[in-house]
Amino acid sequence: MAFVLNTFGRLQLVGGEGSLVAFPEKGLLLLVYLLTTGEASADRTTLARFLWGDADRDVALSTLRKLISRIKARQAELGINILSSQGNMVSLDRGSLSSDLLLSETDEAVASFPLLKHLVKLLNQPFLGPVHCHSREFQQWLAEREKCHIDLLANTLKTISRRAQSRTESELLRKAAIILFRTEPKDPDTLQLLIEIFKAEEEVESLRNHFEQRRISISRGIAVRGASDGADTKPVRPALVPSREKHATAVSLEPEDVSIAIPRLVLLPPRNQSIHPQAGFLAASLVEDITIGFCAFNSLQVIAPYSAVQIGHHMETQKAFFERHHVNYILDTRISNAGDDVTLFAQLIFFDQNQIVWAERFSLDHRDLVKDRRTVSRRIALSISSEIERHEALREDLNPAAYHRYLVGRRHLARLTLPNLRRARKEMKAALGLSPDFAPALSSMARTYSKEWLLTARGDIDLLKTAETLAKQATETRPDFADGYREFGVAKLLQGAFDESAEAMEVAESLAPHYADVIADYADTLVHCSLPAIALRKIERAIELNPLSPDTYFWTAAGANYALGEFEASLDYIGQMADASLADRLSAASWAMLGHQDKARIFVRRFREVNPDFDVDKWLSAVPSKEQWHKDLYREGLKKAGF
Repeated sequence: MAFVLNTFGRLQLVGGEGSLVAFPEKGLLLLVYLLTTGEASADRTTLARFLWGDADRDVALSTLRKLISRIKARQAELGINILSSQGNMVSLDRGSLSSDLLLSETDEAVASFPLLKHLVKLLNQPFLGPVHCHSREFQQWLAEREKCHIDLLANTLKTISRRAQSRTESELLRKAAIILFRTEPKDPDTLQLLIEIFKAEEEVESLRNHFEQRRISISRGIAVRGASDGADTKPVRPALVPSREKHATAVSLEPEDVSIAIPRLVLLPPRNQSIHPQAGFLAASLVEDITIGFCAFNSLQVIAPYSAVQIGHHMETQKAFFERHHVNYILDTRISNAGDDVTLFAQLIFFDQNQIVWAERFSLDHRDLVKDRRTVSRRIALSISSEIERHEALREDLNPAAYHRYLVGRRHLARLTLPNLRRARKEMKAALGLSPDFAPALSSMARTYSKEWLLTARGDIDLLKTAETLAKQATETRPDFADGYREFGVAKLLQGAFDESAEAMEVAESLAPHYADVIADYADTLVHCSLPAIALRKIERAIELNPLSPDTYFWTAAGANYALGEFEASLDYIGQMADASLADRLSAASWAMLGHQDKARIFVRRFREVNPDFDVDKWLSAVPSKEQWHKDLYREGLKKAGF
């Protein structure tokens, strides 16, 4: 009977009929080790240290004698003589045992697509699988073997990478390249080879074009704003474009100092919520292509795919993993059905603030998607990279203590109450004390003043002027910073400068076309510009991008529906708010317009408990609405409600 020793996947001995043969695990490890030695033999002391490391020498040798005795007894049962011993030496008869071990080097003479296919099949599995051996000698030997395997794969791949004649051979090169990337993510030669095989040089040119278009858009927006207020503006700093010599790297998972210069990204495997199982395979392949696409960029580190897959299956430990390994960005993907269409929804989450900064939905039903998936993957990689560069540019040369205070302040802004606004403002002031030109702190502080104006409903113009000044400082400090224009637009809107507000919001959206918060505030501006139908489409887009929406999104959607006369829809959106009391005025007006005075008065009483001096006409004179009909409709609802 012929016996085969399998070392990839699980370590096991297989008989001639393909049946598993029971054999001591430590005995199998001895067979593997001896197969890799020059003479297929070793002395007992070496073998004992290999299996048990620094254990007591006499105990280890005694245990080894017992193991060899068990192996010989088992060999006698099987009628074979693979392992033998004589004196102090233990030897292996190579002729009596075949294996899948990769032992030979390769060169141009032996490198071939059949060999590469064999390597891909083996290296898609772990070497030795879950064996129970933890000695230092074993670990060193294991590392040497794995390096040998990867060197064999790399040499074969490099030798034949330009010989592909068919689609099958090209696909085999891609599979081999992905395996190589998983194991050597930091090696520049590996990354260059990947780019050549995946023909990713196009991404660099695409990135240059993207940033040039973005620069033109930013400059146009700044010129509009500068013309409107006569202010001088700083020139836009040119965006960094990666060279062909520098690329993204996948990082090891050793904890390190938190002040890392290059942001870290993890791409989680797609979750399949579709009724079509095959969509999962296609989406997983697409995400793998996206990962490779990042090799064209030098602006981020990518957590190695193996680790990403492991953490993707353990939701309960993800947060701790992201914190421990200083992950800044997460690409979360899921497959779902939208009617009859199967889609992949991808969203980029800025983990430091739990903020969705980019999201898009892609159809997986397109018949040509298998052929076109690299085009889609490049688009996703390009979008994500540009969003990350936009975010990271804001943290250049930043005082870490200032950034910490800023993050604390942002958490207070998550729920809009006066105490929270003032806590946030205190943190932003502290951040600016440490880093006076930090644009995110300037824009966030501006937001505290404009939101205070809304919550207090006293029409205090000084609050809005302060917000405008801070937002303007943010745009002058960072002309390509969307949040600065957003807050400038909000402050201008609440002062009744509708055209200036809309222009600023348009610039903000052009800088960050997938930034849900910016789109939501643009929608709010359009509501006040008395364009509720357009506003509703915008806010629905923002909610799609940020499904776990903050209350302000629903509040804006409710206001748009009220202006359209859809009072029930307005109340439905208010009902989705975590703190619906923020919209008590709008709830009262909506119920009143529906003819439910009793329900309307409940909200009137509740609002007056907090704001006893509220006056409808005084407030409406301060709240901006471009068209008189819009203001009249709100006055009608409030008066009917009993204000």
